[in-house]
Amino acid sequence: MSENAQNHNPHKNKVHKALAHSYSWYFLFFLAGVGLDTLFPLKIFQNSAVQPVGIALAALATILIYWAQKSSKKLDKRNLSKETFRKGPYKYMHHPTHMGLFLLLLGLALMANAMYLLILTIFYGILAKMFFFRKQDSILEAKYGEHFREYKKSVKLKF
Repeated sequence: MSENAQNHNPHKNKVHKALAHSYSWYFLFFLAGVGLDTLFPLKIFQNSAVQPVGIALAALATILIYWAQKSSKKLDKRNLSKETFRKGPYKYMHHPTHMGLFLLLLGLALMANAMYLLILTIFYGILAKMFFFRKQDSILEAKYGEHFREYKKSVKLKF
């Protein structure tokens, strides 16, 4: 695609704006959870036996986010097919970066034994699925058409 054609692409950077918006909300929900847990400490568990689970989730999430970001840079826009989108974790799940953020915040909530952070993380996961994923998908469908729709149908784990 020529540089001039790229500058007139109506979808250019729309998905990145939608993602940045979504990630910003994740961060705001994280801050709200930390704030509430600081003001009104409420423990999830009475002992710290769950903290290793939180550490494991946070480590897994970090790897998943890195893998998803690294894989998404390898999109071959010249030869589109549903397989074009099935790189790295995208082969197994739709929205792996969001899954990673969700697991990261969940892990942090378990590590900190922070009830409000846990509740807000779950609440935001539901909101993201209801609103942000739909917005992102509609942008990608408009940009890549049937190839992206076929990819979406082929992925088994939909976060």
